[in-house]
Formats: sequence, structure tokens, C-alpha cells
Amino acid sequence: MILRLAPQPPEGRPLRLLLVGAHADDIEIGCGGAVIRLLQEHPDAEVRYAVFSADPVRAAEARAAAAELTQGAARVTVDVFSFRDSFFPWTETEQLKETFAGLRQGFEPDIIFTHRREDLHQDHALLGQLTWTTFRNHLVLEYEIPKYEGDLGGCNVFVPLTEVQARRKVELVLRHFPSQTSKPWFRGATFEALMRLRGVESNAAEGWAEAFHARKLLL
Repeated sequence: MILRLAPQPPEGRPLRLLLVGAHADDIEIGCGGAVIRLLQEHPDAEVRYAVFSADPVRAAEARAAAAELTQGAARVTVDVFSFRDSFFPWTETEQLKETFAGLRQGFEPDIIFTHRREDLHQDHALLGQLTWTTFRNHLVLEYEIPKYEGDLGGCNVFVPLTEVQARRKVELVLRHFPSQTSKPWFRGATFEALMRLRGVESNAAEGWAEAFHARKLLL
């Protein structure tokens, strides 16, 4: 029997989530279902949502998506920055690190959703690294993004979803990011297939799940 663990914030305050994405749509694709579920279970939660690369069109998409994704949270802070897409390791690295460190100001998260350090997109990988150098005593869950590089791996944390939650995630992604519809992988079937596969691996009751990499977990 698998031991099922549930997030429990310190007594006397609500659950706090930090959502980190290199680009508009990364958060929704990588952990949108988990966020939907957690906010349904913790309606008093506080959320900080940070996207690091977005031109004006993509920034508007990110803000609209964030508003819907975090519906029900008691408090939400949304940051959308304009660092250059696909150039994170080579330009403005010092400013990137300082900006990332600013996410801690006045906000100590219980769960951080971020990119996986082994992600083959250089922007993703750098934010994964910055997460671990900035937040050294936190629960960090690294999400996965399906893409051409084929860097999906074995995961060790699963969040089962209901069919309603899974389909809401897909609908939200497709509706809020029309700028991405020309990409051949940006399809509802892609996102559904990955959640179905993770649902099989985790024996999820309704057959849907998101999966994450946890490097450290304190019991």
C-alpha cells in the first residue's frame, strides 16, 4: 500500500504556494492540475506566481491565465518579467538571480513548483538551479514539460486528479495561450496523454495525474 501524503502548513497560517515558470504557459502545463486541486482543498491559500520571460502579448496571456488558475486563493501576487527568451544563461544572469531572490521577500512558501534542473531547455534548467540556490529548506517539486527534446524521465511524486480537474487544466491552457497554437506539440491530446500516463503509473482513482521530481522530502 502506498503511503499518501498531504500538504499541511504550519498551524495558524494558510498554505503558501510559489509557482515559477520560465515562459508564459510553463506553469499551467507543468503543474496546473496540481494547483487547481490544492486550491480546491485549501481555499485560504496564498499564491505567488512568477513568469520570467514574456513579451507584451505573452505577458497578457500569462496574467489572464494566472487570474483563472488561482481563482479561490485568498491572496495572489503575480509577477511577469521580460528577460529574453532562450538566452537566460548568457545574458543578464546577475539580474536574473537578483530578481529570483526577490521572490522570497515577505513570502516563505510551503511548496514550490518549478522547472526540473535536467530539463534540456536552457531557460528551464537555469530557473531550476536558481530555485535550489535560493530556497534551501523548502519542499521543491520540479514539474515536466513535454517537448521535442524528449527529456521526460521517471518521476517520484504524483498528484492524482479528477477528470474534471484534468480537463479544466487542458481547457485553461488552450484558451489562454493562443499564441502557441502554431506549435505542433501544443495540443490538448499532448497534455491529456501525459496526465493519462502518469495516472497509470500512480494508479490514480480516475486515471489522471500530474507527476513531479522531488529531490528532498522530509518526513
